[in-house]
Amino acid sequence: MTETGVAPRIHPVGAVVAGVRRLLEERVGRLWVVGQISNLRRPASGHLYFTLVDPDGQLRAAMFRSSTRQMAFEPEDGMEVLAYGDLSVYEARGELQLVVRALEPRGVGALQLAFDQLRRRLEAEGLFAPARKRALPPVPRRLGIATSASGAALRDVLEVARRRLPGLPLRLASCRVQGLGAEHEVAAALGALAAHGEVDAILLVRGGGSLEDLQPFNTEILARAIAACPVPVVAGVGHEIDVTIADLVADARAPTPSAAAELAIPDRRALAGELARRGERLERAARRQVERLRSDWRHAGAELRASAPARRLSAGRVRWESARSGLARAIAADLLRRRGELARHAASLDALSPLAVLARGYGLVRRARDGAIVREVADAPAGEVLAVQVARADLTVRVEAGRPRATRSVADTSAPIGSPTNGR
Repeated sequence: MTETGVAPRIHPVGAVVAGVRRLLEERVGRLWVVGQISNLRRPASGHLYFTLVDPDGQLRAAMFRSSTRQMAFEPEDGMEVLAYGDLSVYEARGELQLVVRALEPRGVGALQLAFDQLRRRLEAEGLFAPARKRALPPVPRRLGIATSASGAALRDVLEVARRRLPGLPLRLASCRVQGLGAEHEVAAALGALAAHGEVDAILLVRGGGSLEDLQPFNTEILARAIAACPVPVVAGVGHEIDVTIADLVADARAPTPSAAAELAIPDRRALAGELARRGERLERAARRQVERLRSDWRHAGAELRASAPARRLSAGRVRWESARSGLARAIAADLLRRRGELARHAASLDALSPLAVLARGYGLVRRARDGAIVREVADAPAGEVLAVQVARADLTVRVEAGRPRATRSVADTSAPIGSPTNGR
């Protein structure tokens, strides 16, 4: 009881905190708050929790995942930001907090900061590396265009195509090129052109504009769509001074849409000149090939004639005649040699023949009864019949008497060696 006798109204803590939350949300609502980020946390849920501080105080803040998806930069501790959201109370701890719906850096434009952060991250991944970029086809069969159907960029591309290569088939995938969510439409246009399967390259073009206008071309979604595109992409976004993330990821970059078209579309006059030069080279190569084939044909004909049966038979006949003549000459020479050898052997035999001795006046004496040669008295006793052979006659004699004769030495020259035998 109070002094007035009225019972006090007692409020539960939760009710008090909830009432304060409702009061803040109804009376204050949404507001912009400026401060530095401190104690930044990024749990796996995708939400952001941090504290906004300045020299005079601090305010807890929470930014849920649905809001962080739209954020164009990465917040960091110590960064001064402008936070837009609902002032509320976190009832579980009774803490004042700001439920942030949008976050923007202060002092540096959010878009420029987002550009710089995304550029550093994609460059570290290698998406800007020249090694991964593909060469444009020298003469595309069909060219795809991803841009707004009502924009000046499309008119510029069509004018360049009409002037450089009339009749080149073009396929347009119309999409928004600026505004919230335009990057999703541009990425879808690239995918549609690539999925069609008939384009050899894609022109990604739009005219110039502010950094805000070009924001769809500075997003990670479009950068990865360009990197994943199966055909080369030529980016021509903005004016010459504009450089977007799309320019850096694309396989080729041109300063304007018209320059992008000139980069991807060959000039018909240059093609005609190149075609003429290639025709001349082809003609020269054909002539050389014909001459080589003609030379091979002549060589093969000569080899065929050389290996023809009649030619081979004629050559064999010549070789046979030559061999036969050589064999005849060899046989004649061998016969002549053998005749000479025979004559020499015959002369030697004649010199050794007993008949030659007989011709010099000697005689050969044998016993008639047994043909034994008579050499001494004992071989032919008296009364023995002897057969005597002389050079030109055969004699039969009978021994009447015989006496031995002293043997002479070779040195005794009193009588000539080989004197005829005294046969009585």
